[in-house]
Amino acid sequence: MSNVAGRIRNLPSDDHTGALNRFGRRAIEEGSARVAYSAVESPIGDLTALVTPQGLLALAFETDDLDRIMDSVAAKVSPRIVRAPSAIERVRSWLDSYFGGRYVPELRLDRSLITPFQDRVLVATAGIPPGEVRTYGQVAALAGNPKAARATGRALGANPIPVVLPCHRVVAADGSLRGYAGGLDRKRLLLDHERGTTTRR
Repeated sequence: MSNVAGRIRNLPSDDHTGALNRFGRRAIEEGSARVAYSAVESPIGDLTALVTPQGLLALAFETDDLDRIMDSVAAKVSPRIVRAPSAIERVRSWLDSYFGGRYVPELRLDRSLITPFQDRVLVATAGIPPGEVRTYGQVAALAGNPKAARATGRALGANPIPVVLPCHRVVAADGSLRGYAGGLDRKRLLLDHERGTTTRR
């Protein structure tokens, strides 16, 4: 485990903002950072945005394993990570526009955490219009491998930039929601939002 992950591993899992603040102070003390992050409020719960000079690197749900995410970023991108709310203003603006019903695709992305196959899958997924869905098999075909429905599901399940790269628009062959890293309730809420409806159960 990297030092990055070790610094926050003993913090309560539900203390998302607390983890960010404490880790951020430590990063500042140790020097400059290449990755900036901060918590962002949203209608589907608090999110954590991580950005680099190239763009949005990751967007994590409050239920995600922050320890694992920080460890992965430190290993694959840079261990120089700092809490910097001002650095994620474009992400916050994008989310405000999205949840306000205005779609803003002009958000730069850093695809450093995305594999080549996953990138093809996510590019295909990004082409699904808001409010519509495609099956895993359909997305696999669009990505160039129609027999890779299961691999497509795994690639979407590991999507580091959910909501922005809309893996919530992919469903099972029978139309059921199947899985979603943020939970099926969030997946349903995102689809209902895009369809302009609110589901009450």
